[in-house]
Amino acid sequence: MINGGSKIIDANVYSNALGKEMNLCVYLPAEYEWAERLPVLYLLHGRSGDEKFIYDVGVKEMADRLIDCGEMMPLIIVCPNMENSRGLNSADTCTEVVSSNGMIINLGRYEDYFIDEIIPFVDSHFKTFADRRCRYVGGVSAGGYEALHFALRHQPLFTRVGGHMPALELTLEEEDEPYFSSEEMWKEYDPLHIAAKNDVMADMHFYLDAGDKDEGGFYEGCAALDKILKNREIDVQNHVFAGHHNITYLQDNLDKYLRFYAPR
Repeated sequence: MINGGSKIIDANVYSNALGKEMNLCVYLPAEYEWAERLPVLYLLHGRSGDEKFIYDVGVKEMADRLIDCGEMMPLIIVCPNMENSRGLNSADTCTEVVSSNGMIINLGRYEDYFIDEIIPFVDSHFKTFADRRCRYVGGVSAGGYEALHFALRHQPLFTRVGGHMPALELTLEEEDEPYFSSEEMWKEYDPLHIAAKNDVMADMHFYLDAGDKDEGGFYEGCAALDKILKNREIDVQNHVFAGHHNITYLQDNLDKYLRFYAPR
């Protein structure tokens, strides 16, 4: 172990796509100091979260334990602030609107922000392998939806993809309509439609899961995507674990997620 062990770095980047400064948190394992390069996982928060999600779910503690006992490879974990955006290019300039359930929705060029700004920033400021074979993306709830559409729309960037209780909906719901200019736009970002209508690179690996008591019923969307990917002979795991759609469920299963992204 190195002096001081692992740590989480709080960083920020000015986003030209969004026209404002955005924050991110970066977990660096103890091995980072002497490693030449390490794989990187982008872990995306849910709709009411931010980059501090990395603290809330206990990523550092779990990653440290699994690395120390040899159950996962060391890797960098990045949690950027995605606001409540679904990771979409939903408007040319940033703005806020209110959904039918009273929630603030962030519109703007969030896909461009993540793909064209966050990933290059991380690759240029940290010792990552700037290679899709060592770049992974996963997320929880709305962040799981983001991770899946990022990976499917930008397959040359990622190989391992995780949707953890991902907000996969079988139809466009009224409360989500403000994110999308049309139903056609919804289909362009919907992981189910993307996977069904487009080729999926054969070396991609997917991990899907949701609780058996998930209040959004997102295990149904996971099952539908699992079927599509299996029919295309893509490596995919789909799990239904005990639990609700909450942080306790994520904490209970975080070890499984990290083993998937960085297996020994």
